[in-house]
Amino acid sequence: MISTPQALIQAFVDGVNTGDTETLIGLYHEKAVLIPTFSNRMRKSPDRIRDYFETLGKHKDMSLGLHDNTVTIIPITGNSFAISGLYCWRFSVDDEMLNFEARFSYVVNLDLPRPILQHHSSQIPRTL
Repeated sequence: MISTPQALIQAFVDGVNTGDTETLIGLYHEKAVLIPTFSNRMRKSPDRIRDYFETLGKHKDMSLGLHDNTVTIIPITGNSFAISGLYCWRFSVDDEMLNFEARFSYVVNLDLPRPILQHHSSQIPRTL
């Protein structure tokens, strides 16, 4: 079981970077809500969350880099936390490597074997 918010974020990053969809799916509670970076649909079931990560994982050279100094962890109660920060998705589109800076927020309960209850991620908009 994951014991710290930092370990949870690292498990997510490692799952993306190794292409381990099963690890990623295993982090999400069976009633979790995922509002993903690269989809306009909320994912509110294990099957839909799986579909998102399997589709995303088809991109060549997929990687995720965490901007460690941006991560904020706020205790909610007991072993529940709100976590937010920035990361950078990288993958190839039409043989061109692209970077997608994104912001994220999680609500997690580390007492649960599948601790992610809510995950929102969106690309950072360009400044006007």
